[in-house]
This record gives sequence, C-alpha cells and structure tokens, in this order.
Amino acid sequence: MKQWGGGGRLRRVQVGNALSAFGSGFTMPYMFVYVDQVRGLGSAAAGAVFTVFALAALAVLPFTGRGIDRYGPRPVLLAGAAIASVGAFAFGQAATTPGLLISSFLFGAGVTTCQPALATMIVRLTGKEQRSRAFALQFTLVNLGMGLGALVGGQIVDVADPASLTRLFTIEALTFLGLAAVTGTARIPAAALEVAGSAGAGERRGLRALVADKAMLRLCLLAGLIFFTCYGQFESGVAAFATDTVGTAPSTLGLAIGANALTIVVLQMFVVRLTERRRRTTAMAAAGVVWLAAWGMALVAGLIRSEALAATVAVVAIYALFGVGESLLAPTLGPIVADLAPTRLLGTYNAGYALVKQIAVAVGPAVGVLLVGAGTWPLYLAAMALCTLLIVALSVKLRGHLTPAQDNVRVLTVAQRPVRELRTAA
Repeated sequence: MKQWGGGGRLRRVQVGNALSAFGSGFTMPYMFVYVDQVRGLGSAAAGAVFTVFALAALAVLPFTGRGIDRYGPRPVLLAGAAIASVGAFAFGQAATTPGLLISSFLFGAGVTTCQPALATMIVRLTGKEQRSRAFALQFTLVNLGMGLGALVGGQIVDVADPASLTRLFTIEALTFLGLAAVTGTARIPAAALEVAGSAGAGERRGLRALVADKAMLRLCLLAGLIFFTCYGQFESGVAAFATDTVGTAPSTLGLAIGANALTIVVLQMFVVRLTERRRRTTAMAAAGVVWLAAWGMALVAGLIRSEALAATVAVVAIYALFGVGESLLAPTLGPIVADLAPTRLLGTYNAGYALVKQIAVAVGPAVGVLLVGAGTWPLYLAAMALCTLLIVALSVKLRGHLTPAQDNVRVLTVAQRPVRELRTAA
C-alpha cells in the first residue's frame, strides 16, 4: 500500500472509497426491481426514481464545491454520508411513489456529495508524485467494492420477499455510517490546507473561476465525452446491444461485466507504472484508441451474431477492452483536475468535474438505449466510434493548454544533463 501513496489517513480514505462503492454495488442493480416488482409501482415510477436520483446531483454539487472550499472536505463528507444513510434507510421503508422519490433524492444527494469530498481528501493527503497512484488505487477499490457489493446483494435479494430488499437498503445505510466513522474522522494535514489564494488564482471565486479557466473547460468537455461514450454505455447501450441484437444471455453478460472488473484489477498496477513516466494526454488518447478497438469488436459481434460462441467471445472482449481504457484513465483525470485547480478552489473544481461526469452518465444510457432499441445498431456503433475518435483528437489538443507539470512531462531529466557533464569535466 505504501508504494501507492500510503499513510494511515490516506488508507482510511481509500477504505472509505471501497465502502461507498460496496454500498452502491449492493443496491443499485436492484433499485429498479424493488420499485417495479417488489412495491408493484410499475416501470414509470422506477424510471422517475432514477431520474430524481440523477437530478439530486445537479442540485447539490454546486453547493458541495463551495462547502469543501470553505469548511474542508471532512465536514462535507460527514454531511453527505449522513444524508445518504437516511436516504438509503428511508428508501427501503418507503412503499409509495412520493415516499420513494423523496428518499431517492436524499440518497442521490448524499452519494454525490461524498464523491468530490473523497477526491479532495486524496489530493490533500498526497504529494504530486503520489497522486496518480492514489487515484489509480481508488479506482481499483471502487471496482472491487461495487463488484463485491453486487455479488453479496444478489445473495440477499428475493423478489418474493419485500423484507429482503428492506434489509438490503438498511445494510447500505450502515455502510455510509461506516464511511463516516472510518474516513470522516481522518484529519487533513494543516500544511495541505489553503491559507491564502494561490498564485495565478485570480480574483474570481467559485464556479466563475472554473468557467474562466479555459484548460479546465477543455478538460470538462473531454471528460464529458469520455463518460458519455464509455461509462454511460457499457452498462446500458452496450448491454442492450449485446442482449437484444447479438442475443447474449444475461448470465453471459454478467461474465462480460466481470471480465471488465477483472481486467481493471489485474492491469491497474502495471498501467499506473507505465503512465507515470508519460504524458497524461498520451494516456487519455491511448484510452480512446483502445475503446475504438472495443467498438470495432462490437461491430464484429453484430455481424457474426448467428455464431453464438464467436459472438460471445466478442462481447466479452468488448468489456475487457473497456477495462483496459479505464485503467489508462484512472491515474490521469483526477490528478489533472487537482493540478489545474487553485488550492483554495479544489473543492469547486472537483465538484464541477463530478457534475460533468453525472450529466454525461445520465445522458449516455438514454441515447444508447434509444438507438439500439430503435433497431439502428449500426448507427449506434458508428456514433460511438466517432465519439471515440473525438476523444483521441481532444486529448492531443488538450496538450497545448496544459503546463508540462500538469501533463506529467519530466522536464528535470533534460536539465540535469549539463550538470553531469560539468562534474565530469571538473
């Protein structure tokens, strides 16, 4: 753990990340079934619950950033964990549509509030040389937590027994209290806190400063495209394409999603060592190239869908390739946001980035499922491939708007050569 930017406080933050992810994996796959079948309120009510859950993020994130910058990440994390705990518990008790909508809003608001607070704590507890590894470890633990949560939750869920779902959401409420106890009590080092405005921060504050930062805006545009094209698709659009178009069995789809998580866990340690000596924009462009191969594999799966075994292998390969791209991005996006942010606005930048992510992840499934559901799967794959090419282009273009340090260019290696030559001459 030490090689990944260790330290007791950082370990507690990473355990908190895993707990939060475990809770999400524990209940998210079963929220639709709970509302639609267990409570018998129908698919429209279930869809409304997910919409409110997403809208809660848009409502709270602007205030979350300000709260982190003013009061620090710990109080905001504690507040978010408490709200999420109340929302999860109430969700498991609610039996009517209004009750579920209110609970869903609290649930979504709490979960969303925790995310930028955790990211800010990682930044403040690591030096720049440790940051990429810390974010990579966070990403790995989140994937492990969600996978284990889904696995354990699946053993508890029984659609014929409403009490099993109530138990599920009660346990998740307890995981958020665990998050508050483990991570919310980790103290941020005083030296890492902002006392005065950092150089170049300017006089603008809050979201106005973020909007005025051209490099951050370009990064947000790129991040939005990344989350729309990958994270917004492989659990919705790609899943719909695999089951409806290719004819993949749900059990096989679960295997493919497992291959995605396994790829990330196996490759992340190797990939972070590979990327820490290269430009971050190069890693982002490489992720786009890998995802382009994934969409190419999806085309193959669509063309050979009559060959069940070959099509199954192609579908599993899609998810594995997505995992390779995700591993390349994990050590890059978070650290760039941290390096772009003035220290006094770190919370605002993390919240703004989370807001872009949330919008993209909300819009992505709607577009993907709509195109696949309409039977226009070739158009869907072409659109996603075009978006992926745009990711590569924007990654390369972003390079000109970052400083060498922000892009992880090791300029000192060039400067040291004359010094060694002078010592040799002496």
